[in-house]
Amino acid sequence: MDTPFAAVFVPLALAVIMFGLGLSMSVDDFRRVRRHPRAVVVALFCQSLLLPAACFGLVIALGLSPVLAVGMMLLAASPGGTTANLYSHLFGGDVALNVTLTALNAVLAIVTMPIVANLSLHYFDPDIGQDGVGLQFDKVVPVLVVVLIPVVIGLLVRRRSPAWAARMDTPVRRLSILALVGIVVGTAVSEWSDMGSHLADAGPATLIFCALSLAVGYLVPRMVGVDKRQAIATSMEIGVHNSAVAMTIAIAVLGDVSLAVPAAVYGVLCCPAAAVAGLLITRFGRPAPVEAPAHTP
Repeated sequence: MDTPFAAVFVPLALAVIMFGLGLSMSVDDFRRVRRHPRAVVVALFCQSLLLPAACFGLVIALGLSPVLAVGMMLLAASPGGTTANLYSHLFGGDVALNVTLTALNAVLAIVTMPIVANLSLHYFDPDIGQDGVGLQFDKVVPVLVVVLIPVVIGLLVRRRSPAWAARMDTPVRRLSILALVGIVVGTAVSEWSDMGSHLADAGPATLIFCALSLAVGYLVPRMVGVDKRQAIATSMEIGVHNSAVAMTIAIAVLGDVSLAVPAAVYGVLCCPAAAVAGLLITRFGRPAPVEAPAHTP
């Protein structure tokens, strides 16, 4: 697909988003892994292996078309976004852990997204899969340029000028939100003639996947002994995917706007879904209060 939207705006918009992500991080975020090794390992396992496997089962069960199925798998492989930090803060999560996971996932996605995309293309649409994303150099480079390099630049800018980075944090976050909205709107406009059918087909799948991601992100860590604040953080990190990354890979790398539809629909549905999940966790997920011992005279 050779249009200004696909060739210029989408990669540029994602670069802005990822630069803002890098601007909000520091090297200490990576060092913090040693403080919470169990939470980090469990979260990365859920993000990189469990969710793609669950998404694969979901699209098979729902009988999605090959295009929507591949789009869903791209979404499942996408890392968490900075919005997860906000939701984690609102509902009492460990925001420092969120930032650490966001940093690690942004780097890990460079490897995992091409692998998931390639396997999905080969399974759901062999004709497209013959030229899949794989780990081919010419396919990985665009991902590297628009995902990792802006993050590194943001990190370096913050390291050299932390005061300027602090001043720019709010403006860059607002610009990132506008960039994400622009990608979603641009995708909707490009697919407008088929948007009704796309929403009918992809809407239930994306909503179920969003709920599944949020539930897995909370329940699995709790099952292995991760405390509640960290479990809230992993729930939001795993449940609120960076749909802009999935849309950019679909449009700018794979050259098919239709593959970006699930991520665009998800971008609209995940915010209210994450809010509902946060309310449910804080309402029903509290541990039982410990009764004070009876006073004996």
